[in-house]
Amino acid sequence: MIAETEPLVTEGSVTFRLPDADSALNATRLLPALSLPGTDLDFEFADGLWQLELPRPGVHRMEYRLRLHHRDGSDEEICDPGNTLRAPGAFGDKSVIEFPGYVPPAWLGADQVPGETADLAVPAPLLARDIAVRVWSPAPVDEPLPLLVAHDGPEYDRLAGLTAYAAAMIAAGDLPPFRVALLAPGERDDEYAANPRYAATLHQRVLPLLRTTLAVTEPVVGMGASLGGLAMLHAQRALPGLFGGLFLQSASFLTVDLDPQEQHRFGRFGQVSVYVADVLRTVPHETVPVVMTCGTAEENLANNRQMAVTLTKQGYDARLVEVPDAHNYVAWRDAFDPALTALLRAVWSG
Repeated sequence: MIAETEPLVTEGSVTFRLPDADSALNATRLLPALSLPGTDLDFEFADGLWQLELPRPGVHRMEYRLRLHHRDGSDEEICDPGNTLRAPGAFGDKSVIEFPGYVPPAWLGADQVPGETADLAVPAPLLARDIAVRVWSPAPVDEPLPLLVAHDGPEYDRLAGLTAYAAAMIAAGDLPPFRVALLAPGERDDEYAANPRYAATLHQRVLPLLRTTLAVTEPVVGMGASLGGLAMLHAQRALPGLFGGLFLQSASFLTVDLDPQEQHRFGRFGQVSVYVADVLRTVPHETVPVVMTCGTAEENLANNRQMAVTLTKQGYDARLVEVPDAHNYVAWRDAFDPALTALLRAVWSG
């Protein structure tokens, strides 16, 4: 036995338990935030206890929630009351297991340079809205610096500590001073789904305003996760010269063959899969360095592997880093160093 806390973790298994002495529940089900194909996720009840034993997944962390079906017919999703560890997410906290051997990034506790933020509102008539952008700069801020542009920027910063990473890397001398532009999403399922109006907005509005306001040294690097990663690749291929490097995490390179489960649960599946099919067969006008990361226990792994091979064949300097985790902000945070560090160093020193 490795641990006596909840859940119970051994070398080969994980056991989830939920007390129910009053038999208030009809059923309990595990909602894992990772891919466990073919696994029965329903708990069994005996002697006042709901229990589920699973083979231990091949990851360093496992985020999850529980679905409770009450006797009055109502359903409820909760964090595991027996597990005090929580992981933040865009849709609320989840319980998390940190398996033996998991080590958070060293930069989380490292020294950081001081930073300043400034908020901009970029008019985006093609989207019928303004794009909110928060720019983080290391102090002092009165000199031209390289720029990293992040989709879902506020979430990346709040849930993955993106600007804290930047401040730590600069303080350590691992990266030169640079700024981070945190782009707030709008209707992300529409705008990030290989949408030409959004790409044009980056080209015509967002990047020009940032260059004018900040005195940017080229080239600019773009980053994004999930649909935000897809949107970055779409913009780079549609508008040569926009970005000089891409950092794409668990990007949604959905295809009909590899991702049939998405056809009925994602409203923009057709738009995205048609675009990805075009990428897979079309030579781009320009290639840039690309680093991709993807969890070994997430549904996007197969399509990320396919895209990495395709981009390499098309002339991109592309590399896929597989992370023993899933589709979440902590996994993306944990991959910043050395993957993002190496990309930024290569692009900005070239």
